[in-house]
Amino acid sequence: MSTNEASAARATPYRAYFVILLAVVTTSSAAILIRYALDADMPPLLIAAARLAIAAVALTPLALRRHLHQVAKLARRELALIALSGLCLAIHFTAWVSSLQYTTVLVSVVIVSTGPIWVAILEVLFLHIRLSRLVVAGLIIALAGGVIIGIPSNGGAELAARGADELSATATGTLLAWIGALSVSVYMLIGRALRARLPVIPYVWLVYGVAAIGACSIILLTSTRVTGYAAEGYAVLLAMGLAPQLLGHSSLNYLLEYFPAAMVSMFSQLEPLGSALLALALFRELPPQQQIIGSIIIVAGVLVASRGEIRQSQSQHDASH
Repeated sequence: MSTNEASAARATPYRAYFVILLAVVTTSSAAILIRYALDADMPPLLIAAARLAIAAVALTPLALRRHLHQVAKLARRELALIALSGLCLAIHFTAWVSSLQYTTVLVSVVIVSTGPIWVAILEVLFLHIRLSRLVVAGLIIALAGGVIIGIPSNGGAELAARGADELSATATGTLLAWIGALSVSVYMLIGRALRARLPVIPYVWLVYGVAAIGACSIILLTSTRVTGYAAEGYAVLLAMGLAPQLLGHSSLNYLLEYFPAAMVSMFSQLEPLGSALLALALFRELPPQQQIIGSIIIVAGVLVASRGEIRQSQSQHDASH
């Protein structure tokens, strides 16, 4: 933990703990709202672009009124990192929304929530940071959970019972969720560096804006239809942009001011549980036992890895003093 993080943690205001609850509740609603939008026949590209654009537009008045001078001071390298971060965020939401067409809410959200583990791996590859034993253990545990989710439980018997098309759809959904996890990991890694120099409002405004432009560009290039859907579908898009995106996602970025990034990642691990409970209550969606077991193992692995990151940050801070 850095000196700034340590002092911030000691001076954590009570509102930060309220923000934790707000972040968990609102992000947990994301997968449910996405499922409602998909049921309204809205394409994944439109869903991803809408939630990003709505959040960016909602933040624009505040960003221009109070933070324009901070944006104007950004260096070219920082602007390039923001552009890359926004692009990764657009890929993340497009892939994750698409995954919910093929697999259960639990599996999709759990896999996407493995971002902290892939952040640790990216730090090894690009920042040459050594992984602690807990992080390695968490990675192995999470991968084991992924294998449990992916393999047929009864081999050929399951293939015959469920059919090749259904298993192929599950594999497609799982792959898309992994793409969502990897792309959000790059976004998280860049955010760790930029959030130390830029307040939360201008940062998320810029990143959401870039991501929205990227997603809207793909809509134009693919001639994806954006009109002619039911009014309820557009209401869901509005709720998605204001609740899980503007409040939830931005709250996680806000918490980086008061808690280490690994600890914020641990907070986010409550999202799969919330999403799964909402899916059970609203859609009567109870995943197969194998998927539940695999998902629990993945979440456990992420928690172990996040704990390892926290200990590693504390050790680095102690060594520097």
